[in-house]
Amino acid sequence: MSHQVYIFDTTLRDGEQSPGVHLNMEQKLTIGLALVDLGVNVVEAGFPISSPGDFESVNMLSRELKGVTVCGLTRAKARDIEVAAEALRPAERPRIHTGLGVSNNHLEFKLRMSKEEALEVGVNSVKLARNFVEDVEYFMEDSGRADRDYVYKVVEEVIKAGATVINVPDTTGYTAPDEYHDLIKGIIDNVPNSDKAIFSCHCHNDLGMATANTLAGVLGGARQVEVTMNGIGERAGNTALEEVVMALAIRKERFQCETTIHSRKLLEVSRLVSNLTGMLIQRNKAVVGANAYAHSSGIHQDGVLKERSTYEIIDPEMVGAAKTEIILTARSGRHGLKHRLSELGFNFPDERFEMIYEEFCRLADTKSEVNDQDLRELVLVR
Repeated sequence: MSHQVYIFDTTLRDGEQSPGVHLNMEQKLTIGLALVDLGVNVVEAGFPISSPGDFESVNMLSRELKGVTVCGLTRAKARDIEVAAEALRPAERPRIHTGLGVSNNHLEFKLRMSKEEALEVGVNSVKLARNFVEDVEYFMEDSGRADRDYVYKVVEEVIKAGATVINVPDTTGYTAPDEYHDLIKGIIDNVPNSDKAIFSCHCHNDLGMATANTLAGVLGGARQVEVTMNGIGERAGNTALEEVVMALAIRKERFQCETTIHSRKLLEVSRLVSNLTGMLIQRNKAVVGANAYAHSSGIHQDGVLKERSTYEIIDPEMVGAAKTEIILTARSGRHGLKHRLSELGFNFPDERFEMIYEEFCRLADTKSEVNDQDLRELVLVR
């Protein structure tokens, strides 16, 4: 089994489905080029039949993005597939992404099809897509709540029909990591032609487990992950690209996998996507949040100043952050204060420093953060 995990970025499709987000053509191209520069393997550019604008954006990104697979989403309908093929025509590496729901819930209430009918439609859709492109990804919507034996059957038949990638979505964020791991592993172990396709994780964050489920899927044998920058997407969002990439990098001994992502560009692209979509990044967001490499507790500051790894498992430079930040608050201690004063060019004998520290503690009790200007004034007064 390959040790490379392919990064399928759907920021421009699933991410743009976040309520309140709308990107114009120029913004989509800016993000698309940034994603290619970041090192993603697949860019899902949109849903071509959904609107003239989406068709145009997929077509434009197909022309402009080089050295990457450009993917267009479709329903399992002939017209959808034909329109997607036309939109993807200029792409160096076009991929059609088609499929159907597989859970009893989706079959009964959404598709209103029997399992047999849905399987036939799915197989025919893959065959049609293969008339236009060599790379066809098949999604099995709501796999997390589906009958396992039916999932196995669908996978076997769509691979026979020519699917090259099988997307196993936890569409509603329903599964737990052990369940999703077993789902992916079960497919690979029980479908006789599973070695003919790459399996892909597409997880949603409704219960806050999207990243955990995706990583569990990788441990189960998946070698593609479907992600968005900053985890944006419908409802509670999708799996965050930066979280999966850094988990695979930091815990390499655990996952034994690698990606083509240039991690030092993560923070830059994260901020770009946030600015263009208007989706703010929470301060305590993993990997790219403003507080991710900031320490305000005296105990933490003392430890990280002595040895960074005591409280940081990611070197900030790995993701493009300038450095560890020591934030001075009422919870900070002597080590943190002395460090910041030294950065500002101030060094004092112990007796003078103790007087300044006492004044600092009194000031810190009145403010959420003591900044550099506060420190300069405090030193001059003392």
